[in-house]
Amino acid sequence: MTHTLDAQLDSIFAARDRADMGPTIEALLPIYDEHPHHPRVLYELGGAYDTAGEEARALDLYERAMESGLAGDIRRRCYLQYGSTLRNLDRIDESLEVFARARAEFPGSVALGAFEALTLHASGRSNAALSSLLELLAEHVDAAELTRYKPSLRGNAEYLRSLDEEPRSTTED
Repeated sequence: MTHTLDAQLDSIFAARDRADMGPTIEALLPIYDEHPHHPRVLYELGGAYDTAGEEARALDLYERAMESGLAGDIRRRCYLQYGSTLRNLDRIDESLEVFARARAEFPGSVALGAFEALTLHASGRSNAALSSLLELLAEHVDAAELTRYKPSLRGNAEYLRSLDEEPRSTTED
């Protein structure tokens, strides 16, 4: 059943039109009715609503997908979309929490790091956002002209991150 269901979902998404998600949602709803607790069905329907601009409706589906045992790369994608949607709904602290959990679970994910940087920027922590992007650049971009400057990028990233850190009190209250 799962193989057939996955093939059905893959087929629906291969035919989707991001500019008009109505037909995709309509194709997913009967599958959702048949499999209302299936993690991937929940995730894919959430993503369709999200793309259609119905972010609030997507949140519940993303949460349920995660709680239902969504795993692997689809779980990483769900974290990204969930955190990004929270940011778009101006729920910045919740978005940062989601990205922190996601980065702990998927520490090597460049995409999670990039979207976490967007949330850091939205939170007013532009130095931390740029720091995060510089670290991603140093870790994941293998351009010959960049190689010699990676230590400098990392040093600048560390400095920028320190600018957004909470000042530590040197006296006791």
